[in-house]
Amino acid sequence: MIKEGRIIKGIGGFYYVHTKDGVFECRAKGIFRKLHIKPLVGDIVEIDIIDEDKKTGNVSAIRDRKISLIRPAVANIDQAFIVFAGAKPDPNLNLLDRFLVMMEAAGVPVTIVINKSDITSEECLENLNRIYGKDYKILNISVKEGTGLAELRKLLKDKFTVFAGPSGVGKSSLTNYLVPDAGMETGDISRKIERGKQTTRHAELFFAGDGAYICDTPGFGSLELFDIGKNDLKDLFPEFTKYEEGCRFKGCVHIGERECGVKDALARGDIAESRYENYKLMYEEIADRRQF
Repeated sequence: MIKEGRIIKGIGGFYYVHTKDGVFECRAKGIFRKLHIKPLVGDIVEIDIIDEDKKTGNVSAIRDRKISLIRPAVANIDQAFIVFAGAKPDPNLNLLDRFLVMMEAAGVPVTIVINKSDITSEECLENLNRIYGKDYKILNISVKEGTGLAELRKLLKDKFTVFAGPSGVGKSSLTNYLVPDAGMETGDISRKIERGKQTTRHAELFFAGDGAYICDTPGFGSLELFDIGKNDLKDLFPEFTKYEEGCRFKGCVHIGERECGVKDALARGDIAESRYENYKLMYEEIADRRQF
């Protein structure tokens, strides 16, 4: 008997596949190793059933993959929710911009989710909306108060959503809310440094009903910009493209050039200074890395 499902977890050579009849513990057939193909969390697979009652089987085929990420290694993503807290800890815009660049490079549609809206100042929310609201959907929520979670559930329906963001912002708490039996550790915020303790150790999917799969990923304190060329970085800032027709030179990177539509938009306040400064920092980081 053959069943179709989605890999929700992979540990120690075992793959746990969610099907309409429950979760099956599977091994991958040897052909994948010979072909140097490793099943990924998120893969849509066919499994040959070994024991229906014990729910065991073998992964025998992997469907064509859509969008995949390297870190975490997950496949067939429909969208990403980049989760940051509006307070405790305050949002790190450089880190937020790095997450956005990573998702833009992978072609993953993004919603910025600001948690802890119950303790976030109006000034902070207005500032984030001013910087990002023209190019990204922003959703203000409070897991503690239940604010905004009905709208969030609607956005999850029939999609595979990755939750990304730094530690301590409430990703695991949000996952526990959406999937009460997920059993995720949440950890306490370190009062001394107001940074979250690392609690998620591997990519794992949870079925949240209504066709929704969610994946809480490890929190990151920094993100390396691997595999992004310095001349390609500008294309990962969607607000830049609106003003590039004002650039005199083709291939303008909007840093040293004199006649630059992006820098003109920056001077007018049409592009947020924090976004441009973070772009320059990332550009210099990539240039330095390539040099050495």
